[in-house]
Amino acid sequence: MRHGATTGPRPEAAPRRESAPSPVGTPDSAAACPEDWPAHPDPILAMNRMGSFDWDLDSGRMHMDQQALAVFELRAERFDDLATTASAQMPRAERDRMAAVVKDAITSGHETYAGYFRIRQADGSLRWTHTQGYIRRDADGRARRVFGIVRDATQELSDTTARREQASELRRRTSVVERTTAALAAARTVGDVLDVLREQDGLVRLGADSLVVGLLEQGRIRLVADGPSGGFVPGTRWTRVDEPYPMSDVVRTLRPVYLEDADTFAVTYPELWSRISHLGLASAAYLPLVAQGEPIGSLGLFYRQAHAFTAEERNVLIALGSSLAQSLQRAMLYEQEKDLAQGLQQAMLPRTIPEVRGAEVAVRYRAASAGRDVGGDWYDLVPLPGGRTGAVIGDVQGHDTHAAAVMGQLRIALRAYAAEGHPPATVMARTSLFLDELDTDRFATCLYAEADLSTGVLQLVRAGHLDPFLMAPDGSARRVPVPGGLPLGLSSQFGALDYPVSTLELDPGATLLLCTDGLVEVPGDDLDDGFATLATRLRTGPRDLRLLADLLTTSVERRGGEDDVAVLLLRRRATAGAPLYGGRLQQHVSPGDPRDLAEARRMIRSAVRSWGAGARADDIELATDELVVNALTHTEGPSLVTLRVLTGVVRRLRVEVEDSSSALPRRRQADAEGQSGRGLMLVDMLADAWGVEARGAGKCVWCEFEVRRPGEE
Repeated sequence: MRHGATTGPRPEAAPRRESAPSPVGTPDSAAACPEDWPAHPDPILAMNRMGSFDWDLDSGRMHMDQQALAVFELRAERFDDLATTASAQMPRAERDRMAAVVKDAITSGHETYAGYFRIRQADGSLRWTHTQGYIRRDADGRARRVFGIVRDATQELSDTTARREQASELRRRTSVVERTTAALAAARTVGDVLDVLREQDGLVRLGADSLVVGLLEQGRIRLVADGPSGGFVPGTRWTRVDEPYPMSDVVRTLRPVYLEDADTFAVTYPELWSRISHLGLASAAYLPLVAQGEPIGSLGLFYRQAHAFTAEERNVLIALGSSLAQSLQRAMLYEQEKDLAQGLQQAMLPRTIPEVRGAEVAVRYRAASAGRDVGGDWYDLVPLPGGRTGAVIGDVQGHDTHAAAVMGQLRIALRAYAAEGHPPATVMARTSLFLDELDTDRFATCLYAEADLSTGVLQLVRAGHLDPFLMAPDGSARRVPVPGGLPLGLSSQFGALDYPVSTLELDPGATLLLCTDGLVEVPGDDLDDGFATLATRLRTGPRDLRLLADLLTTSVERRGGEDDVAVLLLRRRATAGAPLYGGRLQQHVSPGDPRDLAEARRMIRSAVRSWGAGARADDIELATDELVVNALTHTEGPSLVTLRVLTGVVRRLRVEVEDSSSALPRRRQADAEGQSGRGLMLVDMLADAWGVEARGAGKCVWCEFEVRRPGEE
């Protein structure tokens, strides 16, 4: 029988009654027969042998349980877990034939195979053996593993028709175990494993009516599946291994317990029977779950009729227990690793988000839904000097604990550079250098926004990351294209650390969204479609910022997103209260780059109006523009424009333009027809005070304007 539907007819390749390949169809594996093989087993015992195997096609390693090793007449201490060692037990002709059939099954896209082959025994005679395997493929269709059953088939192929019918029934039961084993191979968690066992088409075909599963944890057995409906016995959720229960005996002795009728059950375990006799159960089988030689729990099967467990059926159940134990062990390891990875990820993210005066903030992180992998997505909110706020979103390459560890270091480094008061472009450049100096080959994308909530001015720097979204107070939403540089780490390697700075205005009531690619990317879909879907959700979603954040992350869960997601929402309050006087804004301006000059002018325009400059706003803009143009015209390097509010008896707005030249500017009298010479003259006329200061190897030209608050004389 097969596990399920295949992509085509099952291959047939064996002389006479043979139909399909061996699980060890590895061709170049000839080896001498060891002289110390175990003696040839009794034929009756040999006929009852059946075991399971798990074959990793990439590494060639094959795990075989004790029963499978017995079928191949291999000793556990001599078996090196290699498929080639197992196939060496076959004559070369059989080995080559099986290798060809297994190869055909894999390359033809089949899901299963089954067939007969011969094993050479210690006395040189050949013995028939049968196998059934399930081919497990990855997302690209490449065969990765084979799970299956192997059993002795000597009497099956040489006895009477009655025995053939008996063997057919054994194969049917074996097929049930095979299908269950195949389904277990896809189970990730303990819950998934239990769901496979509860399937109506699974254990019921073995005659069982219900089941119970207990896992060994810290010396006690914990029930994870409760048995028949209404059959949970209070006080048995946790039991010790020395208590008078069948599961305890099975775990302690590693031997199955078969209770073939109610009387046997009542006599053997009177305490348990007195508490479950009303459930209508008549017999049971308790199997040890053993993985890598250690007990991990027990499986109990219940029957409503008396049940005589034949030798063949007991072997089938033992094979089932072996497959179940392997699956449960993988599931428990998976859950432990996932818990560890997610705990590491959460530890790397901020535990709390600081309150931001003049703004509402909502953040969310959603771990990947598939696999044990953990990603390098992160968000952060950084209090900055002068009452400003830094908003960060980023994503380290890869999905593993190394990515999470790198993320934690990057988050701390960027936070430190920002808190020192460096301009956004410098923060990003230094963080890229930091990543390049780490002992890692990972890169990271990042978007950093420095916000002055008193003015609504945002300065953004993008390092290979997604563009931000801006949601207007009326609910409309759009993606904002932001010029960017290379991802962190790469920009340092390629000497491209000059990140462009963009300036946006965040109106009262408007919302800035920063997110990682897991929020918009859908495998097989165009990225623009993801952006359009996100804009629709922002436009139609709830106005409450926390509810909106929940909606965005749960929408990823509903579509089964496999990537992790980080989201940061920053909304400027519609009534922000008094301006945050004492704030500071900076903008780098490079010579020959008109975009920098345009961004500086936009920043100045937004700031002076938001800071309450009133009628003097035009004077401040014009004077600042003259200072910047002078610096770009008469010096060779970039300039740094700084605006700040100075509080005191009289509130003043100060403009500083720094450059790298030590030459001091001179005020000149321009000719009537001259095209230059009026810059400092205009500054002198417009500003209340101006001057020049030495700054390192360069200088700073500054000017100040008295700016009165509304209502002041």
